[in-house]
Parts: sequence; structure tokens; C-alpha cells
Amino acid sequence: MTPVKISELETKLFINNEFVDAISGKTFPTINPATEEVICEVQEAGAEDVDKAVAAATAAFQLGSPWRSMAASERGKLIWKLADLMEQHSEYLEELESLDNGKPLGRQGQYGTKVDVALTIAIYRYAAGWCDKITGDVIPVDGNTLCYTRKEPVGVCGCIIPWNFPLAMQSWKLAPALAAGCTVVMKTSEKTPLSALFVSKLIAQAGFPPGVVNTLSGYGPGTGEAIVKHPGIDKIAFTGSTLTATNILKNAGLKRTTMELGGKSPVIVCNDADLDVAVEMCHVGLFLNQGQCCCAGSRVFVQDTIYDAFVKKAATKAQAMKIGAYTEADADHGPQVDDIQFKRVMGYIEKGKSEGAMCVVGGSRHGSKGYFVEPTIFTNVSDDMTIAKEEIFGPVMAVMKFSTDEEVVIRANSTMYGLGAGIMSKNISRALGLANQIRAGSVWINSYDDFSVQAPFGGYKASGHGREKGKEMLDNYLETKCVFVPLDGPKC
Repeated sequence: MTPVKISELETKLFINNEFVDAISGKTFPTINPATEEVICEVQEAGAEDVDKAVAAATAAFQLGSPWRSMAASERGKLIWKLADLMEQHSEYLEELESLDNGKPLGRQGQYGTKVDVALTIAIYRYAAGWCDKITGDVIPVDGNTLCYTRKEPVGVCGCIIPWNFPLAMQSWKLAPALAAGCTVVMKTSEKTPLSALFVSKLIAQAGFPPGVVNTLSGYGPGTGEAIVKHPGIDKIAFTGSTLTATNILKNAGLKRTTMELGGKSPVIVCNDADLDVAVEMCHVGLFLNQGQCCCAGSRVFVQDTIYDAFVKKAATKAQAMKIGAYTEADADHGPQVDDIQFKRVMGYIEKGKSEGAMCVVGGSRHGSKGYFVEPTIFTNVSDDMTIAKEEIFGPVMAVMKFSTDEEVVIRANSTMYGLGAGIMSKNISRALGLANQIRAGSVWINSYDDFSVQAPFGGYKASGHGREKGKEMLDNYLETKCVFVPLDGPKC
């Protein structure tokens, strides 16, 4: 483990390849969620700092600038170099992310920041390979006319990322934006600003021209709102809550937007499923990252004939989780990210109990220090209960019975969200039939949270629009220009 020295953390704003203080001089604390102690004070960007960052990004995007003049293959080499630098500092990034976010490192093959960092590096390398493969088409229009399209960068992009997967969410926006040739003003979450600032240091070290990437720490109502409303921003990319997205869309005007939002994902466990596999996948689907995952499988529909057996195994597995700080070698369940999220989750647990659901595992705070919530499972949950309808963003699983496939499809789709879903069945025809009827951007069959940089991710309905990862991620940052050339002389 590479130790994080608090005195050496990057805490300033990153603008034009330099770390600078906020113009206002304001700072805010970032908290270690395992101890509730302040890690350090971070500079808080205001509207004037956003102006400064947008000016730097605009200058870097101008025709003739080093960035716009750079060959696509050279742009790819820069992104690849960034990935190499991240790999060299991977242990440091893992610990820094765990310190600021609270999630376990993921020792002994468990999920944690080791997985996050590896996937983050992979997406930069994937994007690097796309740089010189972004092409248009020649279109066979009527008449003796050459018609072709060009794919061009959309411009200065304002990217706003969440706190649950800070490094990964940074990469999901930054990697395709850079591959497309855009410049970026990125706002990190005030809850987890540290790892993105360290990556910004590596961006300068890799040799990116000044102004291509600018990283601002701050709050939504101040920093985020200034980015969304700024006339110099051409496009907004946001990951976060559906409620916040609604406000962003009201303020973004005619800017292009992509939104990766919330979810209340169903997992359907059929009576012909491998029960051990189903329990394992439902466990991963809900408890990964302390339930702080937008596609968390928080509505588990289990066919009535295997319901009791599933609940028994799921409860045993949840009870066996080791709760603790990332510094504890065998910890596989960390704290919620902050006091706000802790109280939100505990409020939902109390709501579940008061509405008549049965808490069979967990349901309480763990310990007296840190924002730890016990892995919690509710049974006897009906579709109209709050814990079955609203996104909790915590380690709370609602297990419900179903009888027929026709019934469960209707119930699974009866939500405003449509981000992810799971199907557990040994009968592949049955599983595919169910998957085709579920309205969600990702469906996992006999698995869950199976992420690949080559595969797109995004939602239906109130879970957003646009796709991240895969070749589709580039569409968010490209304009299509159509050019006509008459080959037999000018046309009137």
C-alpha cells in the first residue's frame, strides 16, 4: 500500500495546467467517512473561477491551437501516456480513493478501489485507440455530387461527476471527450474531490496542452450551476440524481446534454435459477460499494416456490460481510460517503419498518464512529412501499414474491427508472424472453454489474439519455457536418 501523505495532497483548482487558489479564497473540508475526521481543506471554485477555466478551455479549443492542430494519433498517444502514469501510481490512487470515498481497497479478490482503478485505466486506453478511427461517411446522394460527413469535436464540455465512483466517473467523461478532440471543464463532487485532482497533476505531467482539461472542486449550487449556465460551454455531461438533472436541463438552455441518472433496478430470480449463483449476483448487485450504485439491484423479485430458500441464503451471506474501514485488511463493506447519505439511508430503513416490511438482516448503524450502515434485507415488501419505489442509494435490499413471468414483467417495469436489470434462470430462452421485455439500458443474465469498457452503459426513461463507454460514448462529444461538392459545376 502506498501511503497518502496529507501534506502532499493536491487541494487547489486545476486551471490551464496549473494548480491555483480560488479567487474568493474559500475552502471546504473533505471528510474521511470511516472516521468522520477532516482529511484536508480544498479550494472552492466560484463563478469567477468557472469563467477562468472556460476561458482556458476555449483558448485551447481554438483552431490553430496545439490541441486542435495535433494529429489524432498523437492525441491517442497522450491519452495512453496518461493511462501509463495512472498505472504507475495505481496503488496511491487506490488508497486515495478509499480514504476520500470510504470504499474498501478490495483485497483478496473482493470488489473495491483496486477494481475501480483498473477499469479507469482501461477506459483511457480504450479511448486512446479510438482517436484516429473517428470517421464520417460518403453518402450516395442523387446527382453527380460528392456528399460526405465529418465528425468534429463539439467544443468546450462542462462535465459534472458524482462521488460514488470518482475516478471511474471522471474517466467515463474525460476519456471520450479527449478522444473526440474536445476541451473540458470538470466539476468533481464536494464529497470526493481528491483523486480527480491527482489525475489532473498526471494530465499536466503527460504533456496535455494548457487548458485542455480544467478541474474544479465545489458545490452544485455554486460551481455546478455556473458551469451549466455559462455561455462559453457547448455541452453538459452529468452523472447524478434525476432531480438534479431536471434542474440542469432547465438551466442548460440549448446546450447539448447527456445524462446518466438514478435507478431502481429489478432483479428477477426464477424458480429454475441456480440458487447459489442467484444469491451471489443479487448480493453483488445490491451491496457493491455499500449500495451506492445507480444501477443497484435493489428490487429483488423471487418466484414464490423458492422465496424462502433464497431469503435464508441471502441473509446468511449478508450477515457474513466484514464491516470496516479500508485500512482493515479483511473489510468488504465500508461506510456511506458522508453524514447526509448515512441519515438518508437510515431514514429509508425506518420507513421500511414503519410501513410493515420485515427486516431480517441488519437495519442498524454499525459502531459509533464513521458512517457505517449494516447490510440490510427486507422481506414482505409490497410494490407500493417507499423502499420499493424510491432510490435509496444504500445497502438496503427489498425482496418480493412473484408467481408468473407475465406478472413480474409488469411489476419490474412499473417504475420511472430504467437503468439496469438482472435475470436469474438456467433456461436461456426464458431469460432472453424476459430480458427483451424489461425496459432498461443494461440487462445482466445470471450475472450483475458486469462492466466492460467496450460495452455501452446508460438508461431508459428517467434514468437518463446518451450512453457512456463503448463506441457510443464518442457520440456524446461529436458533431456531424455534412459537405456537398457538385462534380459537374456549381448548382443554383
